[in-house]
Amino acid sequence: MKKLLIFGQGYTGSALRAALEGEWQVTGTSREGGGGTRKWPGTDMGAALGEATHLLLSIAPGEAGDPVLAALGDEIAAAAPGLRWVGYLSTIGVYGDHGGGWVDEDTPPRPATRRGALRVAAEAAWQELAARTGLKLHIFRLAGIYGPGRGPFAKLRRGTARRIVKPGQVFSRAHVADIVQVLRASMAAPAPGRIYNVCDDEAAPPEEVLAFAAELLGLPVPPAEDYASAQMTPMARSFYAESKRVRNERIKRELGIRLLYPTYREGLRALLAEEESGAGQA
Repeated sequence: MKKLLIFGQGYTGSALRAALEGEWQVTGTSREGGGGTRKWPGTDMGAALGEATHLLLSIAPGEAGDPVLAALGDEIAAAAPGLRWVGYLSTIGVYGDHGGGWVDEDTPPRPATRRGALRVAAEAAWQELAARTGLKLHIFRLAGIYGPGRGPFAKLRRGTARRIVKPGQVFSRAHVADIVQVLRASMAAPAPGRIYNVCDDEAAPPEEVLAFAAELLGLPVPPAEDYASAQMTPMARSFYAESKRVRNERIKRELGIRLLYPTYREGLRALLAEEESGAGQA
């Protein structure tokens, strides 16, 4: 049986685990443990690494670098010959700001935020390990993730959603189900060394997405707030530091992906239908 070890089984890792249930043996880690995960750091992962056939890395780097690589780099290097596939979940934030212009996997990284710079460094560190050990590394640069339980509807219903407008600003998004199908396709047809952008087909202004979600709910569209004068935390403001459109042709051409949710419209409609169906069954 194929055995997947997930370091950092958060939202995306949990969705992948659910999709593989019954076909794979999956072990996931989390900071606190519980919920079917093993606590890490704090648990010896040597045996799990030795048994794994596939490895997914989904923990954000910190100022000290990638925590998995720092703690377990030697063990992963030793396990490399037995690992058929290793996936590192990165971010399209590595590309930085392109003023709404297009980027693809061959665009040189030039991050505009510290978070993006840490991701670039983490990617490079994993690539160095792969070059040295033959680790079958694949890098997935993810756009903004949404899906069940993670979308704009709750804030709109609470009346706390804010429609911040910055002229020319666009974001790319990815439904978690599409991320899962990309990961599964790559695991089925490994191409070590490859980098993949994982996003939908339409980068869109955030205020447009929020307005569409409000209309779906039959709620008033929140008033527009000018980015320049809006009261925001430094973290929230940093998300507006980059504007770009991200090409996703590689996942379609090389992995045969046909997006389940090619734009936010299909994705939000499906989320609402799922919510309403669940409420009807409750």
